Amino acid sequence: MADQGETPKIQIDSDWKSQAQAEKERLASLEQEKARAGGGEAGPGQLPPANWDTLVGMMATQALLYMGGYVDPQTNRPMVDLDAARHQIDLIGVLEAKTKGNLNEDESKQLAAVLYELRMQYVRIAQAISGGGAGGGPGRAPRGGGIQP
Repeated sequence: MADQGETPKIQIDSDWKSQAQAEKERLASLEQEKARAGGGEAGPGQLPPANWDTLVGMMATQALLYMGGYVDPQTNRPMVDLDAARHQIDLIGVLEAKTKGNLNEDESKQLAAVLYELRMQYVRIAQAISGGGAGGGPGRAPRGGGIQP
């Protein structure tokens, strides 16, 4: 430990701006290399990579859209079609059943978590609609089968 009479030495790195700029340029070049190799994120007008994350994300997004994630431009109200949402969730369940034993641990956990969250969201919305929500139209309560929360 330093003596109490000594003051701590402060080291000033006057070149930090150029180091930050160099790091920024290095990261930008890595992103460009990824994009050329097809492993990068899709930009405007580009399709995302065809991989597991994209497949599961696309299917989950469709289910969420049917559960009110899309606003009807004419009525400015969320569009809810629980039958279509249940069908999408069931399709993801089929994917889980058919790929059982062929997924790595991360993929299996991801799929289980997505299914759990979608099923819970479905149940919450179905209960809200049947328990006093707006009646009629595409937001009707589900007819049995399919979803297993």
